[in-house]
Amino acid sequence: MDIKAYLKERKNLVDSFLEAYFSNSIKPKTLNDSMVHSLSAGGKRIRPVLCMAAYEACGRNGEDIVPYASAIEFIHTYSLIHDDLPAMDNDDLRRGKPTNHKVFGDGMAILAGDGLLTEAFSLLSDKSYNKNSISDHALVRAIREIAHGAGIHGMVGGQAQDLLSEDSEPDENTLSFIHSRKTAALITSSIRMGGIFADCSDDALLYLTRYGTNIGLAFQVVDDILDVEGETEVIGKPKGSDEKKKKMTYPKLYGLEKSKEKAKELISNAIESLADFGDKAEPLRQVALYLYDRKS
Repeated sequence: MDIKAYLKERKNLVDSFLEAYFSNSIKPKTLNDSMVHSLSAGGKRIRPVLCMAAYEACGRNGEDIVPYASAIEFIHTYSLIHDDLPAMDNDDLRRGKPTNHKVFGDGMAILAGDGLLTEAFSLLSDKSYNKNSISDHALVRAIREIAHGAGIHGMVGGQAQDLLSEDSEPDENTLSFIHSRKTAALITSSIRMGGIFADCSDDALLYLTRYGTNIGLAFQVVDDILDVEGETEVIGKPKGSDEKKKKMTYPKLYGLEKSKEKAKELISNAIESLADFGDKAEPLRQVALYLYDRKS
């Protein structure tokens, strides 16, 4: 399959929904503009796409859950806004554009992130977007899933440990804790949501979870590598920022070559976990390979 065409098509579906949802209807307008600034700054919409692809792997039509999948992008974007703040990573660029607080100030950036996070759950609980008779039980289960992946047991917990570990000697256990939560948790929950929406079997959800855990970790390992080898103009943020902030990363602990081997192993494990899904999971397989080869 043409994975680039698939990703572009799915990205366009998400972008169209986001544009319509935030069409200057939120007051005050500055808050609306601040949220839109970060939502429209670019990005591949990988998490919503993975949610739709997992739904498709379970025999459903991914287009039916575009609104609910897009809610994941609200959460991801909120995390980027807050991550860029001076009290966190203090970044000036995100996806090649000025970070939210550089344009709107720290206070409005914080509120934009807060607004996106809470609005995500408002959207997920809005049954008017339910086009394919997703059960109330599945909706509640999916909401709990994404809250877990994004919260203190997932992304937020990983970000907290990331802050606490700056300027510390890298060790395998701490690095694994950070990466499995800061990045992999939300990616895994996005994939599990697709399976939950589709009412997949327990076995299928287990395999989707294995897939998500592996590509989520691989995504972060590749991110760490790009911070060393990538170019600022391509990766959309300053090259070498991890080293400057004394972050705990895979290249810092293992070196570049071993980090590349680790990313390759994780992608292979992810693809192997999809063996029982057949051709319906081909988008998931191709996305895994795409994430391994990405340059930004």
